Amino acid sequence: MALTLRTHLITALCCAAALLATGIAPALASPVGPSPAEQLRRDTVAIRDLGISGVQARAVGADGRPSVATSGTADLRTGRPVSADGYFRMASTAKTLVATVVLQLEAEGRLSLDDTADRWLPGVVDGNGNDGRRISLRHLLQHTSGIRDAMPGYTTPEEYYQQRYTVYESQQLIDLAMEQAPEFPPGEGWAYSNTGYVLLGMVVREATGSPARREIERRILRPLGLHRTKWMGTAPTLPRPHARAYEYYGPGSRVDVTDQISVDHENYSWVTTTEDENRFFRALLGGRLLPARQLAAMKETVPVDAATEEMWPGGRYGLGLVERPLGCGGSYWGHEGGDGGYITLNGVTDDGRRSVVVSMSEARGDSLEHILEQENAASALVENALCTAGGSKAP
Repeated sequence: MALTLRTHLITALCCAAALLATGIAPALASPVGPSPAEQLRRDTVAIRDLGISGVQARAVGADGRPSVATSGTADLRTGRPVSADGYFRMASTAKTLVATVVLQLEAEGRLSLDDTADRWLPGVVDGNGNDGRRISLRHLLQHTSGIRDAMPGYTTPEEYYQQRYTVYESQQLIDLAMEQAPEFPPGEGWAYSNTGYVLLGMVVREATGSPARREIERRILRPLGLHRTKWMGTAPTLPRPHARAYEYYGPGSRVDVTDQISVDHENYSWVTTTEDENRFFRALLGGRLLPARQLAAMKETVPVDAATEEMWPGGRYGLGLVERPLGCGGSYWGHEGGDGGYITLNGVTDDGRRSVVVSMSEARGDSLEHILEQENAASALVENALCTAGGSKAP
């Protein structure tokens, strides 16, 4: 890399000297490397070349201007192109929405992060060694509660077809988790637990008298004008335009999984766009949604477990927010999401000035090798965008 850069610089200098010697000055300096928009395009193509059906990405530079790129197809039957502003399922990225509301309530004095789960939900976290009297809201936010992740899921095409329209209530999901012993005592380990965020949604309802989704709409979506971030409830479809979503279970088992009901529809049944998701993360890290003390608390991180470290090299988990290192220096924040074939990675710099979102409409879930290939390619797109988007211009 150093030799290549040095060669480019020497060539540019030689050419400039020759032109000046003849009395002709160059109008523009030759750029070193691709522009942010071209790099984004190349990175979406690289993801598509792994066999991913559709990719859309949007990066926003420090000057506030977006670069947008798409690759692949939105529909394998028709070959329809991917829309640059298509809807996708937000999935676990909605954890950051829930965490933001909890921290806003803490700032208002309506709850404390040190409150126990039992303080707000008496007797709900109980049985088989689970004890809500020892689990704090901070534990739930940071995945250090030890509560098992007992969410139902699809591992085969048959399971998808059998369960895609099943509706679960929050208490049912908690009951499934309470049937299992915790992974570790509260605060003595880290393990990703969707169940913890089901509980947090229930806490928000108890603290405000409104469902968490209503508080998200009132406190985050409306003030930021995120009109294309929508709660779909138990509707199995998405608004148009959207790419159809696929799950790859192995050779001959690529299944259209577009239609399904989110397992935890109360907290995760959100759809959004790359534009809205960028705006949310930029506002959050830019200090527009939380007071400084609460934003600092959100960014207090702990190490993740070994399996997650393989997915997020160098990653650490805060309160509904993930920190990952940047190859060009510093770190970035975000929270990826994956649900029903839609896999989304995102990132925003610490000051909230540069951001990127990439949404893929196919999940390669047949092997750890394929999962990591997809994850690594999307992570490379995020890193490239954040390291080159200092002054990107709209294409």
